[in-house]
Amino acid sequence: MKATFLPDRGVIKISGPDARHLLNGLVTTDLTKLVPGQGRFGALLTPQGKIVADFFITEMTAEDDGGFLLDCPKTLAEPLATKLKFYKLRAKALIENLSDRLGVLALWDGVPAQPPEMGFADPRAEGLGWRIIVPELLAGATAEALGAEMAATADYDAHRIACGVPSGGVDFGYADAFPHEANMDRLHGVDFTKGCYIGQEVVSRMHHRGTARTRIVRVTSDGAAPPPGSDITAGDKIVGTMGSSANGRGLALLRIDRVAEAREAGLPLSAGGAKLLIADPNDLVPAQRRTGT
Repeated sequence: MKATFLPDRGVIKISGPDARHLLNGLVTTDLTKLVPGQGRFGALLTPQGKIVADFFITEMTAEDDGGFLLDCPKTLAEPLATKLKFYKLRAKALIENLSDRLGVLALWDGVPAQPPEMGFADPRAEGLGWRIIVPELLAGATAEALGAEMAATADYDAHRIACGVPSGGVDFGYADAFPHEANMDRLHGVDFTKGCYIGQEVVSRMHHRGTARTRIVRVTSDGAAPPPGSDITAGDKIVGTMGSSANGRGLALLRIDRVAEAREAGLPLSAGGAKLLIADPNDLVPAQRRTGT
């Protein structure tokens, strides 16, 4: 197994008798189904349905004083905590940004002999690994106790990209992307059967009408991968933007309708002088038409 401490992740704690009810009415995932030892992927949205921040939520045990921990982008931890406090109103809940004390250890290429304390399997995709809430000073000792070898953050990013999982801020923009555009509907980040949450009407309408035309798509390149933010073209038309990449694999934010048209016309995709290929054509199929959905 491999492990790395993720320096770009922060932690927010929400505790108190109204914590679950408060969060469940705000975020895209269903917290009534969450129990200690598990993690759920979700997001807080704007009323217009765009992603303010995406995060993982895990529930603490009663022995750890209960409450919930949010594994979120570190740069967004303080504004996210402030936003949650704004929505708290009279709810009996305490919201704390603990990013100066706690962080996230990622574990992959193996399964721990027993579930780690304050850890959970990454719910986004099979094979992604585990995430463990831990102080940075204890990251190495925690990895050793679990039988994992410490690796570079870049190694984890390469693993994430190979699994086809985007990262906010590089593969899509916060306050700019809808959950479907960031593939949250395919990564178990949106529950379409739960009650209302902020932005729910927009997301539900987009899902049931199949109107998401922009998607994160896995690509490969025939040379050095273009840098994030590079325009992707087909002929003389811009069809998307390059995201993160590693080892010849990458993620791209594409207009799937325009890419489909380009493929029918036999027009190749390119960015930054490199030719790009779609790694899996199923990534271009609208969610409502995918086999088995």
